[in-house]
Amino acid sequence: MTELEPGRAPPVRPTLRFMLSHPAHVISLGLGSGLAPVAPGTFGTLLGWLATRYLHPMLGDVAMFALLGVALLLGTWAVGVTGRALGESDHGAIVWDEVVAIAIITAMLPGATTKQVWAFLLFRLLDIAKPGPVGWADRRVKGAVGVMLDDLVAAALTLLAVAFWIRLL
Repeated sequence: MTELEPGRAPPVRPTLRFMLSHPAHVISLGLGSGLAPVAPGTFGTLLGWLATRYLHPMLGDVAMFALLGVALLLGTWAVGVTGRALGESDHGAIVWDEVVAIAIITAMLPGATTKQVWAFLLFRLLDIAKPGPVGWADRRVKGAVGVMLDDLVAAALTLLAVAFWIRLL
């Protein structure tokens, strides 16, 4: 978690009304998955995984990765807007970073359900524990870019681990 922005009260749990008050909130709260009362990051990750499993076969590689690029850029803007409104740049309800990161992982492993499930679990572990470079990105890069970056680093490490797993088997 990042520190509170100066002059802001402690953040509160956002509501459905808050989410629907601005398009950026709908995006950054993962279409409502960030409103989950427990483990919102896991619910956001689940949304990204399921959406990509559904969309990727319909869109194909080029359109899917173009969509992911747009989701990353638009999401960075949305995370910034919502973080400012909530008074905390990396509020727990902001889950678009998880949505995009797991979507990238899933798109890189099309049709490999078992590998996707293991990657999902490893990604969540890395995102929660924030070891090594994930923790570095979380501590050193602030604002919306930092919120997105630590999850992208966790996604890259997850894909690297899966690549090693595939190579060894």
